[in-house]
Amino acid sequence: MSRDIVVRAEGLYKIFDLYSSRKSVLSSLFLPSRKVSRFQALMDVSFRVEQGDVVGVVGVNGSGKSTLMQLIAGISWPTRGDLEVQGEVSLLSVGFGLDPQLNGLENIELKGILLGLSKKRIQAMRDEIVEFADIGEFINQPMKTYSSGMRSRLGFAISICMDPDILIVDEALAVGDGAFIQKCFDRMKKMQESGKTIFYVSHSPSTMKGFCNRMLWLDRGRVQMFDAVEVVLPRYDQFINGMKKLSVEEKKRLKADEEHERIIPRGRA
Repeated sequence: MSRDIVVRAEGLYKIFDLYSSRKSVLSSLFLPSRKVSRFQALMDVSFRVEQGDVVGVVGVNGSGKSTLMQLIAGISWPTRGDLEVQGEVSLLSVGFGLDPQLNGLENIELKGILLGLSKKRIQAMRDEIVEFADIGEFINQPMKTYSSGMRSRLGFAISICMDPDILIVDEALAVGDGAFIQKCFDRMKKMQESGKTIFYVSHSPSTMKGFCNRMLWLDRGRVQMFDAVEVVLPRYDQFINGMKKLSVEEKKRLKADEEHERIIPRGRA
């Protein structure tokens, strides 16, 4: 039985201007015709995700994972290409949408407002969020006093209890304790069973076995593979093991080749 497409990406590009200093940023504001070098974070990215899919997103640092998740969440926009997202999206990334000067309860309200929720709806789910986060009296303390694990607990509780159609977890569980991480996975599995769509970004692809049904592998801003987990994971593991065996000089050469491919020189931007 066919399912609805909830995320459709066709030929996505995301390009950032590169500045060498704060002075060059100011110069670009007053001299808009001045050419700057530009970095291609995403290049010709295309894929389709169906309702109820749990997509594991993998790739080495700098491959474009977080940039793509921000596009799907509507925090940023593609430079060119088409992106269609159906439903309410919640992005859970370390510290995103949380103010270190505000306490936990105030941050619950802030995150809800950023997601476009009414104050009535935010108040209705506040107790559930506090219970799930389970950080005790720290809920009344400024977030700047929280440990990384406590920030992760609160961020996850807010995102998942607001029951979005699409949940994006971007490396946000890397700092949690084992019991809480299992609690999070149990809750995400219930979301999946109810037809929700999840993007799970992690540097630990082994955690995707038995949880994700699809895997998106990004490399140097491009889609390397997008298929079932059992198809992509062995190829990705082989790639990572090969990278570990490279010498320092070989890694430097690969990095230089990547920069040559992804940076648009000054004057051609």
